[in-house]
Amino acid sequence: MSLRSPLSEARGLGAAKEGTHHWFIQRISAVAMAPLMLWLLFSLAALAGSDYVAVRGWVASPLNTALLLVLIATLFHHALLGTQVVIEDYVASEGKKMAALIATRFVLIVAAVLGIVAILKISLGA
Repeated sequence: MSLRSPLSEARGLGAAKEGTHHWFIQRISAVAMAPLMLWLLFSLAALAGSDYVAVRGWVASPLNTALLLVLIATLFHHALLGTQVVIEDYVASEGKKMAALIATRFVLIVAAVLGIVAILKISLGA
């Protein structure tokens, strides 16, 4: 017998009231990445054997720049959500859990920013 109301069960709200949202956003980011990754793989396959100037020109295309930026943001956000779940589920000590969450978030955000800056630098010709 559950102490939760039927409405609460239907909404899927747990103790933190965020479980379903976290799960849903992770699924949305995975769905968004599928066509983006296919686009990237086909594009890189088409660019195989191209010289630096051709690849730089491809990245500098406004559509390709925008899609690369969206891919980087989505990829690292998805990775952040996934590693957060793994850390929360498998690290028992609260101190180690908090340190791992902070370190993971820091590393992933720095990596995402570096990727975005690199794409913009190539795209803008700096």
